[in-house]
Amino acid sequence: MISKSQILLITLFYIASIALFTPLNASATQASTGTAASGQADSDQVQADTQSGSVVDGVLDNVLNWFSDEDEQQPTLDLADQRDYERANKGFIAQIEPPVIHDESGKVVFDAGAYDFLKGPAPDDVNTSLWRQSQLVAKHGLFKVTDGIYQVRGYDLANITFVEGDTGWIVIDPLLSKETATAAKQLVDKHLGERPVTGVILTHSHIDHYAGVRGLISENELELGIPLVAPAHFAVEAISENVLAGNAMARRAGYMFGSLIPKAKDGNIGVGLGPGLSLGNHGMLMPNVDIIETGQTLNIDGVKMEFILALGAEAPSEFMIYLPKFKAFCQAEIINHTLHNMLTPRGAKVRNGKVWSEYIDEAIVAFADKTEVSFGSHHWPTWGREDVRHLWTIQRDLYGFIHDQTLRLANQGYTINEIPSELKLPSALANEFANRSYYGELGFNARSQYQLYYGFFDGNPANLNPLPVREESIKYVDYMGGSAAILVRAQQDIDEGELQFAATVLNHLVFAEPNNASAKNLLA
Repeated sequence: MISKSQILLITLFYIASIALFTPLNASATQASTGTAASGQADSDQVQADTQSGSVVDGVLDNVLNWFSDEDEQQPTLDLADQRDYERANKGFIAQIEPPVIHDESGKVVFDAGAYDFLKGPAPDDVNTSLWRQSQLVAKHGLFKVTDGIYQVRGYDLANITFVEGDTGWIVIDPLLSKETATAAKQLVDKHLGERPVTGVILTHSHIDHYAGVRGLISENELELGIPLVAPAHFAVEAISENVLAGNAMARRAGYMFGSLIPKAKDGNIGVGLGPGLSLGNHGMLMPNVDIIETGQTLNIDGVKMEFILALGAEAPSEFMIYLPKFKAFCQAEIINHTLHNMLTPRGAKVRNGKVWSEYIDEAIVAFADKTEVSFGSHHWPTWGREDVRHLWTIQRDLYGFIHDQTLRLANQGYTINEIPSELKLPSALANEFANRSYYGELGFNARSQYQLYYGFFDGNPANLNPLPVREESIKYVDYMGGSAAILVRAQQDIDEGELQFAATVLNHLVFAEPNNASAKNLLA
């Protein structure tokens, strides 16, 4: 049976095709040239525009009204649902004991035990759903996915997967650090028997999925013929992201992942995709096998693989893999148990939600009816065709919805900073744990889709050439009566729960007066 979210996406596609040949009406044109950008347009005006009688707006009204009854209520999650806990525990074999990984000098690279505080119910001041997600990703050890496929999870941001070949292990995604990849292989050797690595698969060009490769194989082994498989343009994209933009991106990643925040109930409780980043040695080896098109197949150590090339979605260079021998699908990082980033706060190329959604749909059409288990680069697997199809479907609809609705609002005249407050997920999507904002965030993603099409400029001429942030902030503080007055008003806003604007004003004060400790502490 077709879902409401699918019907909405079909309708939006129809609307888009009409809109290509339909001029904006006068009121919508006025909004696009500055009315909404100046803050003078409110939701009533936009609704009036929507009901102006055009074919496009009329069709959209009917569909959105169909959703309205159920979506007037806040999304609800069934926190008593234990199925994800059962999935995350399924197939458990063993853990690293003690659960601490060191480098050669003795420095701690990753300490899975640091998250033991997550055992038990969520504290009153922590989001219960986020606490639940952190508990799930903190589960660490070696797990059996299905006969012949195993994962080591919880010792890095990502998962590492071991697929049993005729003579050895084919390893998918060798983690972020050499030390965590080595420790994972040692755990497999200890409990499943020692076997050589006969192939390595790099699903995409993000560092947490390839930089531990030297913990598994060397250049000499590559020269002897071990396949190192990667998607098209892998090396170019990996170097672009981690070398050309690496310094700034690494600094921003420290903020994004909260690397300096202590792991505690009142500190860092996890990062949504996994427990946290390992702090070991990073490396790279050049792939010797490229996947250049969807439908391409490989046979590595007796294991056949069928690929879906997924460029320009979650990563610039990525693929998903179907393993017919095991009736298993490697979803890479295209499908996850969270809303992902369509633009990361650390910085990256913007990810196209329409393209992302289409890749998942391609997987559904090609492999959903054949897949008994779906496993990924993060989180826990999903078993059973019905549950696999459900996860893939809600993730497909999620990214398509964010893309399409952002463009709808932009075409009505809303700007990059106005759309997030207008965009709401329908409950058919919002009530799913796998679509919640444990890693990505709805408003941030909406801004990314606006940026994808329109850039960062919002169309308001007053914003064409802003002052540098420090000069601008000095003026703001002066206009607002000085730092003492700002601190008083900001504390009042904080006490009343107006945190968003208080942070904005205090940020200006910190830039204007970098040594103002009171402003820094209040902003923090």
